[in-house]
Amino acid sequence: MSKVVTFVIPSSAAQAYQGLADKYSAIEPPTWALLLANAVRVEGYDPCILDFDADPSHDYEHAAHCIAETDTDIAVFVLYGQNPNSGTTMMIGATKLAQQLKLSRPSIKIVFIGSHASALPFEVIGLSYVDFVFINEGVYGLLDLLQTNYVDELDKVRGLVYKKHGFAATGAPGEIVKTEDMDRVMPGYAWDLVELNKYRAHYWHTNFLDEGRTPFAAISTSLGCSFGCNFCMINIVNRTSYTQGTVSSDSRGMRFWSPELMLKEFEYLYERGVRTVRLTDEMFFLNKKYYIPILEGIKQRGMEFNFWAYARVDSVRKDQLQLFKDAGVNWLALGIEAGNPQVRLEIDKGKFKQVDIREVVQDIKDAGINVLGNYMFGFPEDTMETMQETLDLALELNCEHANFYAAMALPGSPLYMEAVNNGWELPQTFDEFAFLSYDCTPLRTKTLTGAEVLKFRDDAWHKYFSHKPFLNLVENKFGLKSRQNIEQMSKIRLKRKILGD
Repeated sequence: MSKVVTFVIPSSAAQAYQGLADKYSAIEPPTWALLLANAVRVEGYDPCILDFDADPSHDYEHAAHCIAETDTDIAVFVLYGQNPNSGTTMMIGATKLAQQLKLSRPSIKIVFIGSHASALPFEVIGLSYVDFVFINEGVYGLLDLLQTNYVDELDKVRGLVYKKHGFAATGAPGEIVKTEDMDRVMPGYAWDLVELNKYRAHYWHTNFLDEGRTPFAAISTSLGCSFGCNFCMINIVNRTSYTQGTVSSDSRGMRFWSPELMLKEFEYLYERGVRTVRLTDEMFFLNKKYYIPILEGIKQRGMEFNFWAYARVDSVRKDQLQLFKDAGVNWLALGIEAGNPQVRLEIDKGKFKQVDIREVVQDIKDAGINVLGNYMFGFPEDTMETMQETLDLALELNCEHANFYAAMALPGSPLYMEAVNNGWELPQTFDEFAFLSYDCTPLRTKTLTGAEVLKFRDDAWHKYFSHKPFLNLVENKFGLKSRQNIEQMSKIRLKRKILGD
């Protein structure tokens, strides 16, 4: 009988999203757990996935009981999520569930894999209920660990941080799966281990309508990113060094599955009725060697998906937009971030000129693709005036949807180390890292407090989503019902502790 490996996704949604959790936030399939499960399965292990984020009705005691019922001796908490801060905010539920599991089933070894664990492995291993932490994606390390008795020869396990005589110890140097080995070592997703009708797309992805939100899938065709924006910790997944102070920009880079393997994944999803799909690659619109065969293959097979994908303003190629649209990419998410050129320069997006942003957004719209503009307030150089520039740009561009964030010094990002080195106050709890939580505590700027930044962000969000040109655009493109749904959503006002709510 093969060893059971239980992958656990804890729920943190209620605290992370407040009133938006019930309807408006997405519930995404656990991409990383699906990849890891398939990776261990091809090596002869028996994986199962318990996704409490998709079924948050379980309290921590009952969830711990569910884990124990799988008859496993190892619970792998997979804490990556789909948004840049998710690995840290997922620690809200992970710490509570892991503590309960260790209390009720002390024999089960608890592993933490995820962006926060990768960023701060020596802090995470200090938690009394965590037995093992991996500094990157954990594929090779987990396979190494499963061949041990969890006590001996741990120093040979790649990328592992563990406890030895009460102190943190490290295993062999970390290693990530290279592009040439991706199809063999990580051969796709274990979709059969989850129920895809439990997941729902982002509200805007289906044009602010409930129809088509389920079943829903999220899938990566590549891992990592070629860039090193100072607020982002995405590339911490590529970390191979135990050196403290390592940040995501130290290990930038992308790895790809073959288009042939990815097309098989899309065929599998399509045959099971999935039509709404997020392409979770940080830079899907970057390397045409990979995206052209995938998109052409989807067209040739007659598969009609509703996709959304990420792109940088400087990676969008006008001559490729029709291919994207024809293959079903109906939304492109652009990291515009800031309206002021000097602020963009500071965050490693300095070559974006406002005129370029305007032209790119218009090119995408002209191709019939909707634009999601991502904006951030509260970078170190930001002032009230520069944040207003960002809001003004958002209102001018009038994208079909917009995300507004307060800048957060996320563990693993260069901005986090900058904040540490400058002695800036950082969040003290995992709740405080969550963008939409009651306890959200964003980074201060050189001239503004975190509270001032957060108030500006929240006011900006309401201004955008009640802006008549935006509402008219939505009604004209998607219909009156979509407009009414947005007007209903915008009635939800987030409560914030630092604003005295």
